[in-house]
Amino acid sequence: MTRHVDVLIIGAGLSGIGMACHLTREKTGRSYLILERRTAIGGTWDLFKYPGIRSDSDMYTFGYGFRPWHGTKVLADGPHIRQYIEDTAAEYGVTDHIRFGRKVTKTAWSSDKGGWTVEVLDERSGKTETYTSDFLIGCTGYYDYDNGYRPAFPGEENFGGQIVHPQHWPEDLDYRGKKVVVIGSGATAITLLPAMSKDAAHVTMLQRSPTYIAALPADDPVAVGFKFAKVPAAIAYKAGRARNIALQRASYQLSRTNPKLSAKLMLAAVRAQVGPNIDMRHFTPSYNPWDQRLCVVPNGDLFRVLRKGEASIVTDTIETFTEKGIRVSSGEEIEADIVVSATGLSVQMLGGATLEVDGETLATRDLVAYKGALLGTVPNMMVILGYTNASWTLKADLAAEYFCRLLNHMRDNGYNEVVAIPEDGDKSEASLMGGALTSGYIQRGDGVMPRQGTRGPWQVINNYFRDRTMLRKAPLEDGVLRFRRTTAKAATAPAESRSA
Repeated sequence: MTRHVDVLIIGAGLSGIGMACHLTREKTGRSYLILERRTAIGGTWDLFKYPGIRSDSDMYTFGYGFRPWHGTKVLADGPHIRQYIEDTAAEYGVTDHIRFGRKVTKTAWSSDKGGWTVEVLDERSGKTETYTSDFLIGCTGYYDYDNGYRPAFPGEENFGGQIVHPQHWPEDLDYRGKKVVVIGSGATAITLLPAMSKDAAHVTMLQRSPTYIAALPADDPVAVGFKFAKVPAAIAYKAGRARNIALQRASYQLSRTNPKLSAKLMLAAVRAQVGPNIDMRHFTPSYNPWDQRLCVVPNGDLFRVLRKGEASIVTDTIETFTEKGIRVSSGEEIEADIVVSATGLSVQMLGGATLEVDGETLATRDLVAYKGALLGTVPNMMVILGYTNASWTLKADLAAEYFCRLLNHMRDNGYNEVVAIPEDGDKSEASLMGGALTSGYIQRGDGVMPRQGTRGPWQVINNYFRDRTMLRKAPLEDGVLRFRRTTAKAATAPAESRSA
């Protein structure tokens, strides 16, 4: 049987649950379903199980704007974030609208039918299902859940120990008393080092090049102060969120306008944390601050284990794996029982599903993003991608609000189709995320990420304050969005219950 809803959402992670909540909050009156491949809510936060998994953004801004995060921790661990998403879904009645274990394989728009047809594999039964909808929302993020980025290491077949990837952490991995080498220098590696040092004999972070790292207090002093003063949670959250958004923006802006000063301040703070006995070359990148995403550590936990000698950093390239570990280009051999390849993500769009419009298969790389949310020439569709230079949720919230505003405008004016139409020259060669960061996963994802534009609403500005004005207040009928009243309607089964 074909199942029909007004809005079909792919993904029950942070973005998908937020989108569903907004459909209710903004009184769109639209029915919806969420298709989730995993068997639980949470997306990223249900998938990753490695030691110490935590947010890399403060929880005042990583939490939803409409539902306060009640803890005082600046960075929250994975299980607590997943619980927060699950509790949000329960509070807004979203959970009953989720179909778990569904892998979306194909999405197809038909102008004749005036809607989307989505083919889905029920991975538990092996059966194929079909769903139809008026609107389609991609909330799958931008990486491959099946495969993390894992380069082939020279000589790895000679290694007598175990190689694991953080994205597929073995539940039975026992590293107590073992020598561990973590390959990488990003947020995952920087999290694993102090977390594994508690039980491992020694942990070495092997990095090809350093990353900018900032230490933050584990507990937000403002949140602690609000709690002590018994300020109502909603007011405290709103005030703390506004403060942190402003601080994020100011820090980023300083990095872009005066990178030398920004780098000097960051490195001075690191020197104060690591002490005089650790070589600063391990913390001095060759690029400017925020050319790649800044990493943060609560209470300087990384620096503490380095000072105590429980962990160490080697900055070098891999010559070859050996039977006992890894030999680097300097000739040093780092002994290891376990090697963790914290080498990053593989990028894909729409969870790997194909995208068709009127029988033509489209490559997402060939499409240009409108306001960082809609895809040019693709009707009735949004793809939610959060910020790369700030908390993901800030943009996800704004995009969801915008889409609900669009839905209500269409309802009030009798429209049932909307599409953003780029003109010649509107599309640039830059990736949707390529203008902000030069990180490896962004470069690897260039082949699948939509393009950003050369002007106006096609440009990705990565600025919360400007996006807030554009997405909340700018006119919807701007000459770029084309609205239609059509009579075509897909033959469907009865709709699911309404969102509001």
